[in-house]
Order: sequence, then C-alpha cells, then structure tokens
Amino acid sequence: MGAPLPRREDPPLLRGEGRYADDLPLPGAAFAVFARSPHAHARIVGIDTEAARQVTGVLAVLTGADLRAAGIGPIPHATGSSQRGADVRLRQRDSSERLRTLHHPLPLDRVRFAGEAYACVIAETMDIAKDAAELIDASFEDLPAVTDALAALEPGAPELWDHVPGNLTLDAEVGDAEATDAAFARAVHRVRFASHINRVTGVHMEPRTAAAEYVDGRHVLHCSGGGGVVQIREQVAESLGVGLEAVHIVAPADVGGNFGTRNATYPEWVVIAHAARLLQRPVRHRVERLEAFTSDFQARDLHVDAELALDGEGNFLALRTVNTSNLGAHTVSYTALNKGVQLMTGVYRVPVAHAVARAAVTNTPSTIPYRSAGRPEAIYAIERLVDLAAVQCGFDRVALRRRNMIPRSAFPYRNPFGVTYDSGDHLATLATALEMADAMGFEARRAEARARGMYRGLGISNYIEGAGGFPRERAVVTVQADHVEVILGTQDTGQGHRTAFPQLVADWLGIDPAQVSMRTGDTDVVLAGGGSHSGRSLRFGSIVMDQATRAVIARARAVFAVLAGVEGEYAEGVVRAPGTNRAMTLFEIAARCDDPALPDDLRGPLGAVGDAVTAGLAFPYGAAVCEVEIDPETGAMTIVRYTSVDDVGRALNPLILHGQTHGGIVQGVGQAWREAVSFDADGQAVTASLMDYALPRAADFPAFATALSEVPATSHPMGFRPGGEGGTTPALGVVVSAIADALGDLGVHHVEMPATPLRIWEAIERARHGSEG
Repeated sequence: MGAPLPRREDPPLLRGEGRYADDLPLPGAAFAVFARSPHAHARIVGIDTEAARQVTGVLAVLTGADLRAAGIGPIPHATGSSQRGADVRLRQRDSSERLRTLHHPLPLDRVRFAGEAYACVIAETMDIAKDAAELIDASFEDLPAVTDALAALEPGAPELWDHVPGNLTLDAEVGDAEATDAAFARAVHRVRFASHINRVTGVHMEPRTAAAEYVDGRHVLHCSGGGGVVQIREQVAESLGVGLEAVHIVAPADVGGNFGTRNATYPEWVVIAHAARLLQRPVRHRVERLEAFTSDFQARDLHVDAELALDGEGNFLALRTVNTSNLGAHTVSYTALNKGVQLMTGVYRVPVAHAVARAAVTNTPSTIPYRSAGRPEAIYAIERLVDLAAVQCGFDRVALRRRNMIPRSAFPYRNPFGVTYDSGDHLATLATALEMADAMGFEARRAEARARGMYRGLGISNYIEGAGGFPRERAVVTVQADHVEVILGTQDTGQGHRTAFPQLVADWLGIDPAQVSMRTGDTDVVLAGGGSHSGRSLRFGSIVMDQATRAVIARARAVFAVLAGVEGEYAEGVVRAPGTNRAMTLFEIAARCDDPALPDDLRGPLGAVGDAVTAGLAFPYGAAVCEVEIDPETGAMTIVRYTSVDDVGRALNPLILHGQTHGGIVQGVGQAWREAVSFDADGQAVTASLMDYALPRAADFPAFATALSEVPATSHPMGFRPGGEGGTTPALGVVVSAIADALGDLGVHHVEMPATPLRIWEAIERARHGSEG
C-alpha cells in the first residue's frame, strides 16, 4: 500500500487494444437511429412513420405510443443520495417530498428540449436508419420555451409539466433562519455575491454507445456501468415492465469518458432493449457528436445568491444563500443541489447559516452529477465571498481565511447545516500550497509583469467535499489455481481500479499484485454494489474486500489445520506451522479444497463474501493556488502556475492519485475559463459542436505542482478519503480569484464564468470607462 505502481490499464490502451461498447462483436446486429426534436418545447400533434417503414432495410419504427402499447413505462431515476444516504435531506418546506417527472423513453405528449428523441428507426445499416429517420413526418405545435432556472420560476413562465406548477419541483430550506437573521442584524460587515455557475457537458472522447440482445428470454444490455450495473438493471427492468431476472447488464471493459454524465439510465437504452426483443436480433446504437451535445445529460447550471456576515475583527458570523438549480426537462437527479447546499460554509467556522434550495425544470437536457457534483459550486461561492469580504472590508485575504478556518483541534466539527466533518488539518494544506506556489515571491512577479504591460494575479481557494454515494457494496474474493479473483460492485471508468484494488488485496494477502484480477460490471456476477460515483469506490470497496480477504485467510488456515494436522499462521501468501517445516501456499491450499478429508463447511472453492452498508460521509479537503497573467489589450489569459495540495487520508497509489488530480484540475479550469453550454432565446443549443464548445488543451497549462497530505480519516477504518475529485472542486473559485486579483487595481473584483478573453476584456473596458467617466 502506498506504492506508485504503474497502471496496468495503460499499455493495452496505448496499443489501441481497448475494448469499448462499439467493439463488441454482435453478428447480425441491426442499427438504431433516433429522430430528435427540432423544438425546445412543442406539443406532439402526430407522428407519421409510414414512409420510413417502407424504406428497404428498415426493420421497425417506434414512437412513444408504440412503447406504451408494449407496456413500457417511465424510467425510475434515483433522484438523489439524500433519499437513502447520509446527506442532509431536502424536503419541500411543507415537508412533502420533492416532485418527480415521468421520463418516458420516448415522449407521449410533448417534446421538452431541442434534441429529445421522439421516434426510433431500426434498420439493417446505420445509413438506412438515418435516411429513414429523415422521412418521419412529425407534426408539432410549437410552445414557448424557457431555458434559465430563474426565468422558469418567474410568474407567467411557460410550464413544462401539468403537475409541476410554476416549474418548481423543490423548494426546501436548511439551517436556522431566525438565528441567521439575528447574526446579520448585529454584523459590522455584510458581503453579497450573486453568480451563475455555468452549465457544462461531459464531451466524452467516445460518444455514448450501447447494444442490446434478447437471449433465452432475457434482455442483455451492453452499456456504460459507471452508476452501477445493479442500479441500471433495476431501472431498465422497471421501465420495460419485467422482473430483475429478465435483465442482464454488462458494462464494457473500457469507457472513453464519464465523470458522472454517463451514470444515469439513458432512454435510448430502454428503447433498444425493447427493439432487440421485438426483432429477436441484436440492436446497436451510437450517438454522433451533435446528438451528444444536445441529448447527453449535462451538469452544473446553478444560480447562487449568497451573503456573508462579519464582525469588526473579521470573524464570520453567519451565511445565508438561495441556490437555484436547473434540472433540465426531467428530474433525473437532485444530488448536486443537495450536496452543494450542505457545504456552503466550506472549511470555515460559521456559527449559523440558512439556505434555500430550489430546483426548476426547464427546456434543456437534464442535469445530473458531474465530477464532484455540487461541491465545486459551493466552494466557488464561499471562496468568492471570502475574497470579496477581504476587498470590501479591508482585510488581508490570507489572514481572513486563517482567522476563520476550522482548526485541527476542533474536529469533529458540525457545520451549521448539520454535517459533521470527521477530521483534517485545513490550515496545514493552505500553508503548504502557499509555500509550494511561492506566494511570498508573488509581488515581485506581479511587478515584473506590470513592467511588461501585463496584469498578474494570484488566486487562492480552500475546499472540502462531502462524499457519499450509494452506501451498499459487495465483494467476492476467490482463490483460483494461480490467481485471486475479486468481484466487486464498483465500476472502473478510467480511475485505475484494475491496478489499485489488486494492489490493496495483494498487500493484505502478501502476494504479487499481478496475481490479483478484477471482475466487475456484469449483473450475472455482481449481485450488489453502487458503481463509481461520489468518491465511493475505494471508500466502500476497501471495507468489503477487507472483510472477504480476512475470511479467505481464516478459511485457508482452517483448511491447513485439517490437512497438516497442526495450526498454522498466515503471512506473505503462505500458511506455516510455527516450529515445523510444514507450510502451504495460498494457491496450494485452494487446490486442496476439494479434499475428501475436509468437513463439508470447508470443502469447495476457497472464497468469501464481504457485504456492508457504510453510513456517513467522507471529507476530502485541500487547497489550490493559481497564478495567471492577463493581456489587458485582448483579455487573453495565461495560466502561469497551478498548485494543489489534497488530503486523501491515506494514499493507496500516489501515481494514480496525481493523475486524477491533474485531470480534475483541467476539468475545473476548463469550466472556469472556457466551457459553457448555451441556448438562444428559442431554446436551441448554440454550443452543439466542438467549434463552439471550447475545451481546454494540454498546451494551455503549465506543469502542475501537486502534493498529497495524509491525515487519516477517522470516519474510515483504514483512514481513506476519496481522491478523484479534489482537482476539480477548488478550480472554479481559484481561477476566478486569480483573475480578480490580477485586475483588482483596475477595480475589477469579479468576472463571471466562463472567464473568456471577451468577458475579461469587457470587464477591463468597463472599468477603464468608469474611471474615465
């Protein structure tokens, strides 16, 4: 444990030997293509499919009416971990449950966003299916559309669902409103920050792909299993109207991108599963890039209006906020809103707080959790408030942070929303990050840049996460003839599980990691577990793998005692009888487990099961420092330095962790700097290609300076904290902080995300004009 073993996943990927969903050999497969709505909001008057059905090679054309007639119902999305996990529970103010929409695989009455599929053509080839889809004659009655969450909640806004008045699906509050108001009343300083955290999408290298078969009376669906193949099976089975035993989910060995936006059940999966049964042959489906931009689940899109109250010395007294989440057309998930609200005070001691959490449906693709779900938004808001408080109230921003950060001696610490942080040393991670970034030498670098006509800024952001996820996990550890097989309910979508988890099991068993293999993503062997999301994989997987491994060792010793006639001790993959030459390796014992001399309870494969429901949240944390340089004549920005210090409790594989951090930084900085999903007044996506949706490039970044802090988590028996999202969580706030610091002398103290060159230049020009006027 702790060794930086190279990822065993990488060599085959570098050789082009990855095994993706589209690589699955399916002889005789048909191809599905979906007709998608050109309208953001319209009533379906009629869908004439006759011309499409007459095309040679077309096997079937399906609409929502066809699916309903076949008994297919809506997809029962799991709308949020607070319903079954450890997050603060969000209910309506009247204590009723949040509203849910009916997400039919193909709509019955209305299309509710541009790009929503309303019909499916299955044909012998993809080209035939595409041509036939063009012949579907759909009649629509255009309806007014709304794409912004705040606009959707305005009186008179177009309503998407009859049972969702005013488009408001959730209006909840947490915290103590009365105490918060009282604290604000006695405050010396009040700072307000209102901002929109921009909508983004996953932009996977591998477009969304799936395939379905109908074999021996069972639906076999090959699709991304990041959200857990067990959950996908439950949702697909319920939508199809069949029992769990009639659905078999198999995830491909490799996935070309996820980070959350592939973790929910897509409507196309249900449609092709039905089509495979209808046609009695395999059916493939793959979206093209335009379809991905307009129909993939998307993320973020939160309006926040927050205030911070301080006394005359700079002590934080209270925080209040109204967070309004854009769910899109369907209530697929409330998780990001939930997780963000409960962490709005970040790593700071804020005695009282009050938050209103609202969710709106709009004529846009649905939003779901995306890397760090809700935490980047919350940390962005509180860190911006702290920076603005320093500027407006005359405090040093580092000193203000240190004054209010939770000290190590205060843990466990209960924040004002009722979340208890287990342990940590936030002051130490900030100090390390500032030292690594050479913050002491920054003013000299700023002066040198100013001499060249450039503006340089230093951004600072602390962060904390509250990671949870589906709480049940299950592992089966079995010793085979020459290796140990681990079946686990998590799902590797690029995180390096096939390296890290064998490393852990091998450490416990005292064998070579190369002797341990992983098996996941198949509901015929994975009977329970929650996939990979919310930083749950190592946290929950380690507990059940440890249970199973301990049981395997205990049984191996018991088998040895019978066969050797003496008790033995286990170490380094061998059971030895102390003081004798009697010894058997783990694999030798496994080979003898069918020996007739063994009692019934010891005979059979040498394996064991670990199964556990783990309560509570985990709290990774850290600090980031970003240094930027801005050309005031063009608004162009260069990231000069980026430093990140992340506490993961205990690092299982530092090499993989640093890689996760680097990727997370790029994703977070990409959102702060360039990425945004945008819609025009009619609800049409205007960022539906890679020409319009700006992604960061490798050449845009310096070499990152990253370090790991390891304060063992008291909430985990092995001290682990999740480590895959830390790079993203502080990135939004730290980039905007750096921009504001660079332009502070001009009077620019905030630039909305994405902070494109145009937005930066416009902010500079407004400041110049204001100073001239």
